[in-house]
Amino acid sequence: MHDHRKLGRELGLFDTDPLIGAGLPYWLPDGAVVRHALEEYVREVERRAGYRHVSSPVLGKRELYEISGHWAHYRDDMFPPMDLGGEQVVLRPSLCPHHAVIYRSRSHSYRELPLRMAELGGMYRSELSGVLGGLTRVRAIQLNDAHIFCTLDQVADEASAALEMIGNAYAAMGIRPARYRLSLAGEGGKYVAAPENWSRAAALLTEVLERSGLEYEAVEGEAAFYGPKIDVQVADSAGRESTLSTVQVDFHQPEQFDLHYTGADGAKHRPVMVHRSIIGSVERAVAHLVERHGGAFPAWLAPTQLAVLPVSDAELPHAQRFAQQCLERGLRAEVSAPGRGSLGARVREARLVPYQLVIGAKEAADGLVSARLRDGRRLDPQPAAEFLARITDLITSRSTDLWR
Repeated sequence: MHDHRKLGRELGLFDTDPLIGAGLPYWLPDGAVVRHALEEYVREVERRAGYRHVSSPVLGKRELYEISGHWAHYRDDMFPPMDLGGEQVVLRPSLCPHHAVIYRSRSHSYRELPLRMAELGGMYRSELSGVLGGLTRVRAIQLNDAHIFCTLDQVADEASAALEMIGNAYAAMGIRPARYRLSLAGEGGKYVAAPENWSRAAALLTEVLERSGLEYEAVEGEAAFYGPKIDVQVADSAGRESTLSTVQVDFHQPEQFDLHYTGADGAKHRPVMVHRSIIGSVERAVAHLVERHGGAFPAWLAPTQLAVLPVSDAELPHAQRFAQQCLERGLRAEVSAPGRGSLGARVREARLVPYQLVIGAKEAADGLVSARLRDGRRLDPQPAAEFLARITDLITSRSTDLWR
């Protein structure tokens, strides 16, 4: 595997600057393309799975986090409060308190449940300088987060569905988990004191893992402060593990925010809150993708999907027209003009691009393309429209195949 901190900068994906600050990387154009492609994928699969997307502020009053329990149990990882008009506001360390407030802003019936609420939102962690590094440990995080408000008998199915979504996303990204971990509470005051809720939540997540048939390891001391979770672990280039995706069962925050729904009996009942993140933070996901693929991303994630290489200046107008056709199909294409060097040099420069299209005099005259695939395969000359139709299908379906 590669070190994303070095390769990500060499590929022009991200960088940092002392004036912005440690743990606050910025995205360069190619990196922003990868990030946005991931975000579009997540929104689409969530929408198809019945999630409704919301948007909430990155700030909240200190009181919000006192109610949620973050202030008591997570304060050391939060930025200090800011005084504002006689109140104290805090950069949020997570999205769940906001989603709990959004849920309780409307009345709900059992007929609406499960209610699946999702957001790609910013959150902030006051990480110590010594642990910051590249995109894996940062202070400003864009999180793919969601919260499912459901009845107790819906929890296992919802958590199982979330775990399946995570598996599908990993397949599309071409990555594999290092292991699955059932993260349980440990000793000390880090966790809320509610033994019955902890036992119920752990039993539900154990059922989900057993039902999935996945091998897992139960580890104490790795739970969220409010409940146990399934952590999907990935490993970096040095073999260090980190959590990318999670599924959590939470009885605590529904109680703290006095959430309820009206049951079939007309009485008020408490929902359960299932937290889940398919790809975790966008920053950590991109870091792992860089290390796993060495910059040779699956075609649907590649910053440039097609490099169009005219052999000489005579074919440049045709190459430009072809690249425009690609753009109109939603594909990311760039023309590598003869002025940038010999054809061989331009091919080497585009070695990480999934599709390299060489256009000579014959191709320009006959409306053909001669494609070289990133893995070294060369395709026979074929009509441009036919080639574009096939790769568009592969890319829009988020396949990891370059050709089939």
